[in-house]
Amino acid sequence: MSWIERRKTRTIYVGNVPIGSEHPIAVQSMTNTFTEDVETTVAQIKELEKIGCEIIRVAVPTIKAAEAIKEIKKRISIPLVADIHFDYKLAILSVENGADCIRINPGNIGEKWKVKEIISAVRERGISIRIGVNSGSIPKEVLAKYEKPTPEALAETALNYARFFEDNDFTNLKFSLKGSEVKSTVIANKIFARQTDYPIHIGITEAGTFISGAVKSAVGVGILLYEGIGDTLRISLSTHPKEEVKIAYKILSALDLRKRGVEVISCPTCGRCRVDVETLAKEVEKRLEHIEKPLKVAVMGCAVNGPGEARFVDVGIAGAGDYFILFIKGKIIDKLSEEEALERLVKEVENLVRKE
Repeated sequence: MSWIERRKTRTIYVGNVPIGSEHPIAVQSMTNTFTEDVETTVAQIKELEKIGCEIIRVAVPTIKAAEAIKEIKKRISIPLVADIHFDYKLAILSVENGADCIRINPGNIGEKWKVKEIISAVRERGISIRIGVNSGSIPKEVLAKYEKPTPEALAETALNYARFFEDNDFTNLKFSLKGSEVKSTVIANKIFARQTDYPIHIGITEAGTFISGAVKSAVGVGILLYEGIGDTLRISLSTHPKEEVKIAYKILSALDLRKRGVEVISCPTCGRCRVDVETLAKEVEKRLEHIEKPLKVAVMGCAVNGPGEARFVDVGIAGAGDYFILFIKGKIIDKLSEEEALERLVKEVENLVRKE
């Protein structure tokens, strides 16, 4: 049983992926290609599929992008979300071309009748809507009330949208309340979560470059997940989207919410270390990226941190002067040269996967 009690929500679907508290927290990403470029977009989506991306979002700023969805959908295996801003006609065209979900911010769609047109289109196809709320698109009347985009303003905006959609007999919804600040995002989501049972997509928007964005996302998303909030997530980084997927799983794994792939345990190094742990650990991660089975693999810099502190791992190596020791399930089974260590470690992990 998980040490985290998830907030109870209803279930909706994005394609064949269920979103809600009764289901695993789904990992999403977004392509950074031009959607009109079908070949490049499909290639990137397939790359993301291989490392566990379960839902993909694509930008739809033009008619050609909306039309490209039809061909893209034929060639990918995961559900596709069309990201729409401003033009309601692009949302409808995306629906007609097979999008599994539409992401809109009602505040930048404009008049209510335009939003109602989108509702009619998605209801006819039986697909869901993700309603996005961020600090840059809070309605004027709400902004005037709070004077600035406070967490309360974000939450009130989302709750107002929920009532509008309910008044139009549409509840096949998930919500995202995002800002670039951890504090604002966390508080807004907590307020909203207390007052509804809609599934919530979590993340820190515009989080930044790889290191700063990963840290900010891990803190913000981690707090929300620990509070039981979050049914699907995206880690937003200014880098290749495959890094978003990897970090999402690492965050979920750290909280024991989902396990996928190899977790590399490596020591921080110290004066006892006589091997290049950093380079070796990075190479191990790269070589084992294709493994889906949850495993723990250790790369340690000395015998102190070898089968002693890392005895809980499935497979590990530890530097011991001018050689390495190889240990499996805490037992030392071989002594290897530095040249042999990496290849043998990879081989033993792959053997373990085949056996189990």
